[in-house]
Amino acid sequence: MKYIIGTKLEMAQAFREDGNAVAVTLISAGPCTVARVGQDDAGHKVALIGYGKKKHVSKAQANEGFAHMRSLRLKEDEALEPGAVLSVDSFAVGDLITVTGVSKGHGFQGVVKRHGFHGHPTTHGHKDQVRKSGSIGAGGIQRVFKGMRMAGRMGGDRVTVQNLEVVTIDKEKNILGVKGAVPGARGGLVTIHSTLGNVWSK
Repeated sequence: MKYIIGTKLEMAQAFREDGNAVAVTLISAGPCTVARVGQDDAGHKVALIGYGKKKHVSKAQANEGFAHMRSLRLKEDEALEPGAVLSVDSFAVGDLITVTGVSKGHGFQGVVKRHGFHGHPTTHGHKDQVRKSGSIGAGGIQRVFKGMRMAGRMGGDRVTVQNLEVVTIDKEKNILGVKGAVPGARGGLVTIHSTLGNVWSK
């Protein structure tokens, strides 16, 4: 069972056996504990995974006492018992993983930063309109199409990044070194599980 919950720490550098340097994100992963095993509303087999300790928890989580709880859908042939511990020992160097987290929030942003618009020329009648969006289409429609790229709240969304590679594993400190960028800010909560299939050739 390659699944674990962790906390994003920082970016660092790791070296492969051939001496090449790799930019990695350090994640403090686990250990996690299986709190309960049951079924969801659709009848699927699920396990409730707990991570971290917290002094003040909600009344619904008072029995477990974990700071964070996540639900994991299990396959029919997979077996997890309450009290089982999930750690970084289940991962190996070279594994492809999928990481899910909440991206950094940037507040209300314009189209240049939010969508990468180039803006307008700075000459010939474009005073105070350099970073504006400009026309959004024909006027006969009388409405704004859903999905129109405009200014608005940026970030703070649930983001999933697939096919990240595990470069280093520190089993004593429970730290994974993952090649590439992991969504979220430092101290953000992330969930990690194995990527199904080798979708790209290393």
